[in-house]
Amino acid sequence: MSYFQYKNSKLFAEKYSISNIVKNIKTPFYLYSEKQLIENFLNFKKNFKNVNPLICYSVKSNSNPSILRILGKLGSGADVVSEGELLKTLNSGIKSNKIVFSGVGKTEEELKLAIKKRILLINIESESEAKLINTLSKRMGKKTSIGIRLNPNVDAKTNEKISTGKAENKFGLSSKNLINFCNNIHNLKYLKLDAISVHIGSQILSDKPYKKTLDIISNIIKENKLTLKFVDLGGGFGISYKNKDKKIKLTNYSKLVNKFKKNLNCNIIFEPGRSIVGNTSMLISKIQYIKKSLKKQFIILDVGMNDFMRPALYDAEHNIIPVKKINKKIKGPIEFVGPICESTCKFIKYNRYQKISENDFVAITKTGAYGSSLSSNYNTRPLIAEIMVSKNKLTIIRKRQDLSKLIKI
Repeated sequence: MSYFQYKNSKLFAEKYSISNIVKNIKTPFYLYSEKQLIENFLNFKKNFKNVNPLICYSVKSNSNPSILRILGKLGSGADVVSEGELLKTLNSGIKSNKIVFSGVGKTEEELKLAIKKRILLINIESESEAKLINTLSKRMGKKTSIGIRLNPNVDAKTNEKISTGKAENKFGLSSKNLINFCNNIHNLKYLKLDAISVHIGSQILSDKPYKKTLDIISNIIKENKLTLKFVDLGGGFGISYKNKDKKIKLTNYSKLVNKFKKNLNCNIIFEPGRSIVGNTSMLISKIQYIKKSLKKQFIILDVGMNDFMRPALYDAEHNIIPVKKINKKIKGPIEFVGPICESTCKFIKYNRYQKISENDFVAITKTGAYGSSLSSNYNTRPLIAEIMVSKNKLTIIRKRQDLSKLIKI
């Protein structure tokens, strides 16, 4: 169920009319549904009920502490990729034994913190990283559990900028190098190899690349007689941003993973992000100006690419819907754009749209994942507010940044 719906031609977030919200809160702002967040997590858990995985939410998709706290209370762990994300996660109440640390370029300071906090796994991505962890662990008098990330050379058929499982991508070790590492890990006496991890990309809409990856991992483990506590299968599950997008059938994938788990006698870790938070938020914006050019009308919004980077970075398309519906239509083409001094500060084009005017409000849909987490102060613009519809009340979960503090030297 979607908790963003029209009622009598007005757009609502759960029980709240967005037309009323914008009277008191300055646009642009992110607006979240707590019910949608909870429902998404519980549905993911239900789809993999037979697998009983440890779900480690991908913090990079949205690291707002309120979201982390809600997911932590539901039993989620966390997948982190920086010292800041690790500290945020711990401060939110998620226990260290449910945290995995991923990423190709972890610093010595980040590794020291992860070792000190005794997190579940550090997923290493190079032999050099393993040697550094071993040195630090020896110095700190600890034995550290690691996973080793495999690059399976699988094409997930997703956007090149979010593909992570092909040989030309920077992530993980090739099968050959991973096997060589496993055969020599006894030389690194302060490491304990507890897992193989893999993550082949993001916004994946088919279970076919996942099946291929499972087969590759299974062959490696069986042929080399590896005994592992976990297999970390990553995340990357896509959502339907456009009408033509077909959502991945998680029930089908669940059956494959359950068979994989039984054959190898290991526990499973997942790292979902987008599928948990992607549709939990809309980005509310005001139409600042409408400008006619020779070829189209520009609908200039008060939200910019610094607030929402996905369209500029990935050529991603997010539908933009009016906060108030009316029956009158206008012919296009029209293009929704932002105020940033870059031609890439644009969102979506339509050939037909309802009649809209300056100072009307619109909502950019499904902005919960990689929305606020990718935002910046480009053009010296303050970070915008984040609002949660939660238990019959509106809660500010991030205040709009104070411009006076931003410009203070």
